[in-house]
Amino acid sequence: MYGMRKLILLSVMLCITGASGVRAQRYDRGFERSSIAFVEKGTWTAGGSVAYSAHKNDNYRFFVIEDINSTGYRFSLNPGFCYIVRDNMGLGARFSYGRQLLKVERANISIDEIDINVKDYYALSHDYSVMAIYRNYIPIGNSRRFAIYSEMQIGLGGGQAKLLDGHKAEVLGTYEKSVSASIGVCPGMVAFINNHFAVEFNVGMLGLKYTHVDQVHNQKYTGDRRTAQINFKINILAIGFGLAYYL
Repeated sequence: MYGMRKLILLSVMLCITGASGVRAQRYDRGFERSSIAFVEKGTWTAGGSVAYSAHKNDNYRFFVIEDINSTGYRFSLNPGFCYIVRDNMGLGARFSYGRQLLKVERANISIDEIDINVKDYYALSHDYSVMAIYRNYIPIGNSRRFAIYSEMQIGLGGGQAKLLDGHKAEVLGTYEKSVSASIGVCPGMVAFINNHFAVEFNVGMLGLKYTHVDQVHNQKYTGDRRTAQINFKINILAIGFGLAYYL
């Protein structure tokens, strides 16, 4: 009887030990092992992206908006740099600047019996930001040409905007000034063209952003707006492209 109990206890201990070993092996993702050095320690990277778009509408119609006559453009510049402090891990900074202009000579909004006319509308805005980044590269297999990366970002930004409405007897003007703070992660992919140049793709920042806007209307009336955004949805229509140089 005593021997039977000893045998059962030994069997239970072996089962527990084996299950623990299987569990440890199953959940070993390989983070403790040194992977291939996709980007070696001591490497400097610099790159960014530039975008410009313009439009002109002549008597254009878009759903309930009719007789649209407008012009405008959008320009953005996003340079950045990073220093690899450890194989596949880097610290750096990223900057951005954007400028947007919209002039609407005329537009009519018609919904059932409601008609809204927009005339002589002018809007000019600037926005800028600076971000501290931490980037981690994960090579695809044993490749040294392709890798995915995750980029942690902590940023501060600001902006200014001027809005003019001249469809009445007097010109109405609004001035806005904004500040923002953000934290999040930007996943992406790197593909080397040669030993130094690479093309980078990303799907935008996923995380938190807070914005505070102060507004002055006709240099008399004031107002403010506060917004908090939480975004963890990947938008495949907002994929960004950039070119980077690795030195």
